[in-house]
Amino acid sequence: MKKLIDKVAGYPRLLALFLGLLAVRALPPFYCFPVLFVSFGGLLLLINAAPSKRKAFGIGYWFGFAYFACNMSWIGNALLVDALRFGWLYPVTLLTAGAFFGLFTAIPAALSFCFKNIYARWLSFSAFWVIFEWIRSFIFTGFPWNLLGSVLAFSDETVQLASVVGTYGLSLLTLMLTSAPALCFFAPSVRKTAGVLSSIAATAVLVWIFGSWRLPTINEEKPETMIRIVQPAIPQTMKWKKAELENNFREYIRLSRQPGLEQIDFVIWGETASPFPLDFEPQKLHDVTAAVPTGGYLITGLVRYELDGKNFAPVNSMFVIDDSGKIIDFYDKSHLVPFGEYIPFRRWLPDWIRPVTNVVANFLPGSGPKVIKAEKQPSFGALICYEIIFPSQIVDAANRPQWLVNLTNDGWYGVSQGPYQHLVTARLRAVEEGLAIVRAANTGISAVISPYGQITASLDLGQKGIIDAGLPRPMSLDTAYGRLGNLLPLTLCMFNIIFAFLLHRKDI
Repeated sequence: MKKLIDKVAGYPRLLALFLGLLAVRALPPFYCFPVLFVSFGGLLLLINAAPSKRKAFGIGYWFGFAYFACNMSWIGNALLVDALRFGWLYPVTLLTAGAFFGLFTAIPAALSFCFKNIYARWLSFSAFWVIFEWIRSFIFTGFPWNLLGSVLAFSDETVQLASVVGTYGLSLLTLMLTSAPALCFFAPSVRKTAGVLSSIAATAVLVWIFGSWRLPTINEEKPETMIRIVQPAIPQTMKWKKAELENNFREYIRLSRQPGLEQIDFVIWGETASPFPLDFEPQKLHDVTAAVPTGGYLITGLVRYELDGKNFAPVNSMFVIDDSGKIIDFYDKSHLVPFGEYIPFRRWLPDWIRPVTNVVANFLPGSGPKVIKAEKQPSFGALICYEIIFPSQIVDAANRPQWLVNLTNDGWYGVSQGPYQHLVTARLRAVEEGLAIVRAANTGISAVISPYGQITASLDLGQKGIIDAGLPRPMSLDTAYGRLGNLLPLTLCMFNIIFAFLLHRKDI
């Protein structure tokens, strides 16, 4: 066995690159979970066989480079919407994603190498990976996309543990389980090898049992609130063409007025669904009342404008409009997309990139999570686009809503894994917070998600139509994760590191 490990370690960077690519197959929408036993088991063996901390850093970096460049490849599709001007940047986005986010694997690899045996490295690497996932949620405004725990979203049962430990806790569990087979290469006996493998199997069974126990039985009670989601599936190349703005606007209204509107409480449009700033254009505000049910409300995304110094600046917003055309409340997106809604360090960028950056407007950010109350309806929280990807940052802890609305437009990314991964993040947030989420997309995957992460109704990517569905009933109690946030998963990571220090002191 030692000879095999030495042979494998002869090409560490190339192998790390391959293992990183392989690990992507476990992410949504592929869910080839077994490949992680090879990917992370192999990665742990490579780190353990590294001759120095510097080499371990390099192994982790090349694994992360391949992993992140591949699982974020859909970002480059946004550049293909205007391929003549920006298509040349497509490979740049892949290289940049891999080069930057590879550090979030390299540093955990180097830190875990500081421990002197594979058992301590196994515990510490799992913990450091998750800690750096958490750091990824806030550094440079944050981008916690594809947290490893999302690989467990292949079934409703396997994600229920997120209600206790969150997605970070699922990431820790996944890493420890899938890298544990590497320990068998160093087990002194067949009995101990069998013990490692049986522990993996037993843990997987317990996770499944907990999930099965937590999922509710089918609720056939009549819903108190009815919603209609409108997904017009307008191609991104046509969404902002001046000649099409009025047609796009009318298409939203037409779909909203499909039979059954009188039974609806909320009609919900996607992100920037209205191409017109409704607070500045009274006639357009009057026109949208045709889409509002009597006694109900329209929730729509739009770009509004706010005075910023001497000039007006855009704000990515959500309006709630009643059947008289009154804007009863609004929400402004607070987590802006880097390089999409603002350019970090714009003034220090080189001259050759300025023609590209000048196309991106500097949006003003909102003030954070907000609860909106509509008369005779349960209060709801608002999220726009990728704000849904931030664990423990999507609700106002002091004033929790009864459900969440997530407006998005995944039309930028075409037919790719991005929209499917975006949907999975919404499912995970629903489980973590114990809140139903209504997801409305221009195109993407519009869906109604129960507080247990179950999709009760949906429209697939590129499909035009409406969803009429009842709002899932709220849970009677808040989840543990909803109350404690990231305290529990980060505490578990600290315990891992403490145990790693204890094992580090022993000769194993």
